[in-house]
Amino acid sequence: MSGTRYSARPALRRRDNEFLGDMAAWRREEQSDNSERLERLRRNLRKARRQELTDRQAQVLAMYYDEGLSVTAIARELELCKSTVSRTLRRGRERLKRYLQYSL
Repeated sequence: MSGTRYSARPALRRRDNEFLGDMAAWRREEQSDNSERLERLRRNLRKARRQELTDRQAQVLAMYYDEGLSVTAIARELELCKSTVSRTLRRGRERLKRYLQYSL
């Protein structure tokens, strides 16, 4: 190659820092209290877990999320294949997502 040298990008310039500071201030001001939305989502999630999931899906999701068990541990405890547990988790999540997407 020729003797052309590439210089590294200089550190943030003052104008860049001002923009980043303005953006951070704007985000703080625009950030609203979403506690009501979160509480509604939690309430709807509890309802969806009771009403929308099959018994097996509810059991596997509870073991995975509430008890913190791995897919392997759930499969061992329920005497299922790991792929069955993964598939049940995926289908349960999809059902919950369909139900909850309109709850906000």
